[in-house]
Amino acid sequence: MIKQFCSNTGLLMIDVQCGVDVLGHWGGQHGRRNNPDAEKHIGQILHAWREKGLSVFYTAHDSREAASPLKLGEPGGAFKQGLAPREGEAVFEKDVNSGFIGTSLEIALRRGKIDRLLVVGFFTNMCVATTVRMAGNMGFDTYLVHDACACTNRIGRDGTDYDAQLIHDTTIASLHGEFCTALSTADAIQLLHGDAEKLERVQGNE
Repeated sequence: MIKQFCSNTGLLMIDVQCGVDVLGHWGGQHGRRNNPDAEKHIGQILHAWREKGLSVFYTAHDSREAASPLKLGEPGGAFKQGLAPREGEAVFEKDVNSGFIGTSLEIALRRGKIDRLLVVGFFTNMCVATTVRMAGNMGFDTYLVHDACACTNRIGRDGTDYDAQLIHDTTIASLHGEFCTALSTADAIQLLHGDAEKLERVQGNE
């Protein structure tokens, strides 16, 4: 059952770092990304969340790969403009895909009495998907904002270039209903204002 987002719901901002714009690192020579509006939607949710005074948590990726653009202390490791954490918002540094591995994220959520998560960020098929899967398995009531995340194309082992939108859509389809509930930005903001019953009726008719 979909319920209003309130004090037990945390916003989890996954790897909203400048290095995700180095598309060639993930998508090959002709790397490209889907959903150019992801940052705008993330910003809208973040603004609405802060206005309500709800908890915000961040992960920051510090890759083990020597050539990765996602390294803390380097330009690519910095948070994107307008999406950086404020004082008091916890940041969990990680060096693997899941925000729960090697971090104290779970402890912070449990201590804060957070049992529901709204997830946004990068990349849909990598750190977002891995963290969402773990959150669902750990018992968190997990929501993924499908238009507030994005990914790149991927090159298959046979050289096939799989389009970024295809990767994004199939990842969301694999997660929704099994590990999380996928929502739009508009849906998520609506739930902040308490109209859960209307949203559930609409989703039930889709």
